[in-house]
Amino acid sequence: MSLSLKIAIVGGGPGGLLFAKLVARENPGCRIDVFEQNPADATYGFGIVLADVALDFLKDVDDDLHTDLLAAAERQDTITLYHHRQAVPIRGNVFLGIPRVRLLNIMQSHATSQGVNIEYAKRIASPDALSGYDLIVGADGVNSAIRDALQHEFQAVVEPRVNKWAWYGTRRRFDSVELIFEQTRYGIFIAHSYRYAPDHGTFVIECDPDTWKRAGLDAKSDDESRRFCGEIFSRYLEGEELISNRSLWFNPSFVTSKRWHSGNVVLIGDALKTVHPSIGSGTRMAYEDAVALAKAVNEGGGDVGGSLAEFERARRPTADGFQDAAMRSILWYETAETRQHMTPLEFAYSYMMRTGKVNRDRLRRIDPDFLAAYEAEIAGKELAG
Repeated sequence: MSLSLKIAIVGGGPGGLLFAKLVARENPGCRIDVFEQNPADATYGFGIVLADVALDFLKDVDDDLHTDLLAAAERQDTITLYHHRQAVPIRGNVFLGIPRVRLLNIMQSHATSQGVNIEYAKRIASPDALSGYDLIVGADGVNSAIRDALQHEFQAVVEPRVNKWAWYGTRRRFDSVELIFEQTRYGIFIAHSYRYAPDHGTFVIECDPDTWKRAGLDAKSDDESRRFCGEIFSRYLEGEELISNRSLWFNPSFVTSKRWHSGNVVLIGDALKTVHPSIGSGTRMAYEDAVALAKAVNEGGGDVGGSLAEFERARRPTADGFQDAAMRSILWYETAETRQHMTPLEFAYSYMMRTGKVNRDRLRRIDPDFLAAYEAEIAGKELAG
């Protein structure tokens, strides 16, 4: 049965646009309006990266979108971890980098092809501005206005995490996802880097607040911070500079929401709950929320309240599991200083095990050579006493 609901989506990011397309495709009688506060081609940062499994599941629900995103992505199948300036490659980890603005343009095109209306530069500060809609979807990100307006209902907790982050770009071409732990006289600086275009990469820098202050970054301008960080990682940038795009230092927030929906309003993606940049699954979580919510609405027969309850019932266990993994990863990075005594192989093994999602058997399947080298090193230490 085709539905004829009037649906408003606040936020034109990956989750909101995918939900819009999936509902519009199955229900031509629905009116779906997406309200995005930024212009069509505006984006913060540079590129994003997705694990291949994050795109693989899209193939089952939207093969055309999967094909277009795959064609625009840069494939990397190795993580290279640098500890004590020694490189440890771990193969079998496939990641797909893509310019964020390119990803959004593809998704905008797919949504409008199904009759979805997108209004750009239109900020919605409260669900009160959307009276007359049968369903309101808050997909407006970590600083969600929809969540804040109904905070007494959603009972969200927004927790700024300890470490400082700055999001840069570079023209250095990366052949793998690189995680660089660089010890300095101020403390450890960590770089998360990957290729998102043939000649461009994302270069996110992280450090603890004491390191940040000792380096004087609390008093440096945007350009001074960019040049300082470029010098810290110069040996890895191969002569290329860091590129700023409003690359101000920030503390990523960890968001959890006690309630997922209230009346005809529901949250998805970062508006509902966050993971963390260190496990690179924010876009994947938004996609999976969108798919689950679209399924509940498409099969709900027009019962909005019942559909939202079904969305939470089906989706919450998996989402909670990802948040648990994200918190373990956050804590691992925030305590990286305590692992500086480890050898590069021990450090890389600890990294792979940090979320609890990978065990030794799985690691053996991912990269048997890496695990064999690690086990040989541990056996040698035991023999040496």
